[in-house]
Amino acid sequence: MVASVNTVAFQGIEVRPVDVQVQISGGLPAFVIVGLPDKTVAESKERVRAALHALGLALPAKHLTVNLAPADLGKEGSHYDLPIALGLLAAMDVIPKNELRDYLVLGELSLDAGIRAVTGVLPAAMHAAVNDNRLICPEACGGEAAWAGAVDILAPRDLLQLINHMSGTQVLSKPEARLAPATGRRSPDLSAVKGQETAKRALEIAAAGGHNMLMIGPPGSGKSMLASCLPGILPPLSPKEALEVSMIHSLAGTLPEGGLIQERPFRDPHHSASLPALIGGGHRVKPGEISLAHHGVLFLDELPEFARATLESLRQPMETGQAVVARVNQHVTYPARFQLIAAMNPCRCGHLGDPALECTKAPRCGGDYQSKISGPLMDRIDLHVDVPAVSVQDLGADGGETSAQVAARVALARETQRARYGGQPYALNSHAEGSVLEDIMALEADARDLLNKVFDSARFSARSYYRVLRVARTIADLDSGAAPVRKTHVAEALSYRRVALS
Repeated sequence: MVASVNTVAFQGIEVRPVDVQVQISGGLPAFVIVGLPDKTVAESKERVRAALHALGLALPAKHLTVNLAPADLGKEGSHYDLPIALGLLAAMDVIPKNELRDYLVLGELSLDAGIRAVTGVLPAAMHAAVNDNRLICPEACGGEAAWAGAVDILAPRDLLQLINHMSGTQVLSKPEARLAPATGRRSPDLSAVKGQETAKRALEIAAAGGHNMLMIGPPGSGKSMLASCLPGILPPLSPKEALEVSMIHSLAGTLPEGGLIQERPFRDPHHSASLPALIGGGHRVKPGEISLAHHGVLFLDELPEFARATLESLRQPMETGQAVVARVNQHVTYPARFQLIAAMNPCRCGHLGDPALECTKAPRCGGDYQSKISGPLMDRIDLHVDVPAVSVQDLGADGGETSAQVAARVALARETQRARYGGQPYALNSHAEGSVLEDIMALEADARDLLNKVFDSARFSARSYYRVLRVARTIADLDSGAAPVRKTHVAEALSYRRVALS
């Protein structure tokens, strides 16, 4: 006798269907799980045995075989507990087999037959909706799964509730879609930053166009505070973006209380973070910080203190918007369309250029320290901003515009870009392809002359050229959405790029 239950396996953000086949046959009593299970899946038999025992059910004294097909696909995670248990119950004729035919099942079992939350429910629900399946998931994940749309969802609290529903003695209500509660993270208001008008302007441009930005300045000049102000001037996530971000966090197990994320991610890993922690990887290939920052901000403070190999691993994701983790037996891709905001001191002591405070190794120490950041990585950063020390006069002065005032201009500029790139898979100038960029730039003649002159006299790469164009386009969008990109826009864009003249 064989019973079959549908579930899924995860390879990155990709969902792969898995058929859980349960057979009860004669022979010596045994409980075997085959189909490349990892340690967590292999332990499912003990959790299933205990959960059925809590309901007063004993496994038959026969040979029990659970096959997870396809057999050549590795199976990881505790979400196989519930489909295995339901397959056994169907094979034992406790529940009718035909009731499970159209369901996709995920859930971890407690020893008391409770159903615990698992990761990846949202992408699994999206997969179920596409394939016209119904879904069974833990009660704690019901609000997350409900965002998949019209899919029929059962979200029981324990195994007994589910058995009663299948038997017709109890009816489970469909869970309601929930929003994740606010994180409680409050961004400082931009008006609290004293002085640093150039840096504030650059931050506004970065927010408007999704550009990468590097701030260089002595300790205490306000670099970290400026970065923490960025979420307060960014527009909220669109519904599509919120769904993408929530799917990644669902797989990572960081989706709060099973609801949809509303706030743009802001990730600020410590400089001791390893390469797998930043890019993704590990034994089960979890998404890294750059994927958790998808459609949000990745803030790297003390940039040169990160391991060089870790920083160099950012180069490809910054270009492609994807984190690709390749292993001998696994090849996983996670979305990673993040905005990089970095900060660093000009040298190890932090006071290069100040005769009263700089160390005796200046200026050589500055070159040695900044050379930890490779040229190709610097080439991928659109805005390079010097953040000088704040004077006493600045500390006593008014902070200027509030975050709300700047956010209004940023939202208007982003709306202009969204309308411009309506038929493209992107909506920001920083992501525009070179061919599309040339078509929409509308450079005035003197603006193009200036750009060509600087390009000829400076050591510009082709990448730098197009990144300057993108920044200039964003500046024009902030300037009441000016159709032609003028000389002033190009000049300002060039001022944010470190140019070495020959």
